Amino acid sequence: MKKIHIITLVVIASAIAYMLITLSKDLTTYDTVASAKQKQGKFIHLIAKLDRSKEIQYDPITDPNYLSFYAVDSLGGQTRVVYHNTKPPELEMSERIVMKGRMNGDVFECKEILLKCPSKYKDDPLQQEKALDYKLQDQ
Repeated sequence: MKKIHIITLVVIASAIAYMLITLSKDLTTYDTVASAKQKQGKFIHLIAKLDRSKEIQYDPITDPNYLSFYAVDSLGGQTRVVYHNTKPPELEMSERIVMKGRMNGDVFECKEILLKCPSKYKDDPLQQEKALDYKLQDQ
């Protein structure tokens, strides 16, 4: 092999290694409440359910950019979530909530909320029954 071929292979291998290292930083995993509390101040993705037994604090007249609620993860860990934006319209109907943000003490400071789409279950009778039960409890 000529020197130019060897140098080209080394440059290509270095470029691939660099791309893999930079792209791996963008890969995220979902954290539990317990692991999120150990990563104070770090940007994480938290996956949980809305704790329907506790009150949702949202008053669009007083402050439309303040939402506070409690979330419970699959292991039973609970945290208060503060979201400085408008309330997602289908928050109460969502099965799971993916939240992006940082833990600050015992409070999760949320920057973005992604909801599991409830319309996906529109034709599922069990999901319709859950939605109806929830609406009846609200009244």
